[in-house]
Amino acid sequence: MLFFGHRFLQSIQFYHVFNIEAILSTPPSSTLYIEFDEENLDIINYALLNSMPTAIYVKNLTEVLYASSLGASYIVVEEALAKSAQNLADNYLFDAKILALIESESAIEELALLGVDGVVFCDAIVKITS
Repeated sequence: MLFFGHRFLQSIQFYHVFNIEAILSTPPSSTLYIEFDEENLDIINYALLNSMPTAIYVKNLTEVLYASSLGASYIVVEEALAKSAQNLADNYLFDAKILALIESESAIEELALLGVDGVVFCDAIVKITS
């Protein structure tokens, strides 16, 4: 299981960007965190065309499929969607890893038993504004 933002496990941070200009304020080789939305497709496409690793936050299974097709490195979902998203990833052999967004360590065991690729705590997400 992958862990991002856990208090005693070192990991990369995700840089939440809201526009293309904000990408310039991120450290080199950053993993960008982008919310899936039709209005954000320019940011997603820019990041992927420039071979930048991306974590795309999605709200439903259709968006999970879109994020995978767009080439996301990570697909971030709420806990309630994690099992279904992981089933899609396993069935369609996604390259992306499914990460459940969690607030408490108590969710880790259940998500591990469900076979979810990893978890991300809010502390791993740094908001960047231009």
